[in-house]
Amino acid sequence: MRILVLSRNAALYSTSRIVLAARARGHHVTVADPLGFQIVVSRGEPTLLLGDRPVGDVDLVIPRIGASITNYGLAVVRQFDMMGTPVLNSAVAIARSRDKLRALQLLTRKNIDVPITVCARSPAGIESALELVGGTPAIVKLQQGTQGIGTMIAETPQAVSSLLETLWGLSQDIIVQEYIRESKGRDIRTIVVGNRVIASMRRTAKAGEFRSNLHRGGLAMKVNLPPSYRKTAIEATRVMGLDVAGVDMLEGTNGPKILEINSSPGLEGIERASGVDVASAMIRYAERLVERVNNRRASRKQVLDRIQAAVDDERTPRPREGR
Repeated sequence: MRILVLSRNAALYSTSRIVLAARARGHHVTVADPLGFQIVVSRGEPTLLLGDRPVGDVDLVIPRIGASITNYGLAVVRQFDMMGTPVLNSAVAIARSRDKLRALQLLTRKNIDVPITVCARSPAGIESALELVGGTPAIVKLQQGTQGIGTMIAETPQAVSSLLETLWGLSQDIIVQEYIRESKGRDIRTIVVGNRVIASMRRTAKAGEFRSNLHRGGLAMKVNLPPSYRKTAIEATRVMGLDVAGVDMLEGTNGPKILEINSSPGLEGIERASGVDVASAMIRYAERLVERVNNRRASRKQVLDRIQAAVDDERTPRPREGR
């Protein structure tokens, strides 16, 4: 199988692990920077150039799209989608998960619990937003931050106002979120691949830090998930339309609350904490995905219909409760 990994740096731990796992199973793997592609939009067949040459035959694309190149990276993934090439996480699914507010809207639409979240763009709404999330301390987030970047805790209403006004002045989209006190600086990261929980770890923030991200000095240890957490992680991944996802959950008094869903989860921390070969699990699922696509002989029209169906589902009104 010819696999193309979209990554800006082939030396990154997650990228190199995916490459090694694929080669160990006999596949030919190429790593290419998404920014190195030229997208050719014209009447007829959609095409892609890598440098000045057409992209050769590819059986599967594995996107590892960083937040800094979201828009162009998604355009490249979307072009592969339109060309009928199987992609491990479609452009639509990646875009859904990358936008924190959109992801939470879709999750709650399916009755999946999340921290109470408010998005506002006017200083006049700050007071009511704080009331809705249970007052301070409150979490203030950039709508498209990753690895804890752009996530802040505000201890007082004045701090919330100051943060929001500063970030609005920089034309940033911000959300205010309920602080889950019982989580105590901990969360659970679970990797879901093909509707199966593959590995899980509990992350604990270092002293003086409320973010548990390993990039922020958090500690990680293996955890055995209760069935309710497994079910929630799988359902959240399915709602996003992702094949592979890192699902972050808080341990609330009433069960799991989805904090965030990552379409390109890092593998280093969770492989070391859990002892699970996540990269190989991704490749085994990729093999089954390509086999299913080949058996169906999916045409470009079928791929586009699948993407349109996901968009249509998002737009379909839901019946109100009690009716």
